[in-house]
Amino acid sequence: MVLLLQMALPVSTLVVAIDPGKVANRVWLSTDEDGLVVEPLSLSVLRPGLDELDRLVRAHVGVGSPVFAIEATGALHRAWVAELSRRFPGSVRVFAPSETAAARAQVGSRRFKTDDRDCAALTYLARQGYGRSVSSDEHEALLGSVRARRALVGDRKVAQQRLHDQVNALCPGLSAPPGHGRKLDLFGVTGQAVLDCLIAFDARPVAARSLIARAPGRLTAANAAFWAARWKDCLPPPVDVAARVERLERSVARWRALSADIAMIDTDIAVLLAQTEGQVLTTLPGVKTARAAAFAAFSMPIARFPTAERLYCATGLAPSAYQSSTIEQRRGISRQGLPEHRDALMNMAWGLSMYCEPFIQRAEELTKRGMKPMQTRVALARHVCRLAHAMMTRQDEFDEQRYRQNRHQAGR
Repeated sequence: MVLLLQMALPVSTLVVAIDPGKVANRVWLSTDEDGLVVEPLSLSVLRPGLDELDRLVRAHVGVGSPVFAIEATGALHRAWVAELSRRFPGSVRVFAPSETAAARAQVGSRRFKTDDRDCAALTYLARQGYGRSVSSDEHEALLGSVRARRALVGDRKVAQQRLHDQVNALCPGLSAPPGHGRKLDLFGVTGQAVLDCLIAFDARPVAARSLIARAPGRLTAANAAFWAARWKDCLPPPVDVAARVERLERSVARWRALSADIAMIDTDIAVLLAQTEGQVLTTLPGVKTARAAAFAAFSMPIARFPTAERLYCATGLAPSAYQSSTIEQRRGISRQGLPEHRDALMNMAWGLSMYCEPFIQRAEELTKRGMKPMQTRVALARHVCRLAHAMMTRQDEFDEQRYRQNRHQAGR
């Protein structure tokens, strides 16, 4: 229960509360002894505003170090956070908007949001010792790359769905489900050859040799002959085939550009992950660079989670609880924290359930108990979280035999 409490700041500590904006940031400077040391002011987000804040802080800081409490609002706060961390190392604390809203309720302003009330809430939180420290440059670079990759993957997924629709419109039944005997993977070697032939021949059926000539990799004669025959059995394209082929060509170029961007970011992520404590996660079966980096980026530094349960709760997968007097209830997952963190842990659980024997067996046991697939993966995610926390804390590579022994000794 002691972990629920934070260490309060000394009364003489100067707290600088900053509510970021697009043009100007609202700033409060205060101490517990004297209250506001200057009147609340709005400072430009450009260099002159930060220089003015620097001057005011150094004039009123006193003996100790100041504490900067900044609300993390999209990307608006990042420039000031980086510069203040450089000028006042170890003094910046970052707060989520949800934390600010909860603190406004504590000071009686839940439904009355203003910049000054947000600054008052940030001051209230900082005085109690709350807030997250600023990540290192390597961690920030990895986090930025992971978020950029996630956005590109989302865009590519939409582009892939659009390609399927366009192919089905040009050649009805060509990329149909396996009910016709075989499913066409548009994003494999055969599918890419089919897309190039659709564009080159205006959706007219082609011979097997044309598919082989345009394949980006190895395409067997038997496979090419099968898809050439399937193509001939398809219904004719619509009357506006020329316009549709032009749109398909642009869609294919867009999909390939997104794939190239993702490949470049994967290279960057591999280099950045190797410099962090999350590199050890790549030794897990079914968890390579992309999955390991996605989870590590939102979990580091691992020292801020003293136990695996704290890390699991931070992902939002832990069941919420309600206890009052004799009433105790366990409800669905809490969903607190970042969705990206939660998705990363679930993806690691899926990878291990496919390629790691102890987790495959555990998944089968949970399925036999009557759990649904999503419930099974959430249950596995808890074991994965314990394992990942231990590996990142001790920097021990995964050893399947040792994991089996430790799990059986713990009775899990």
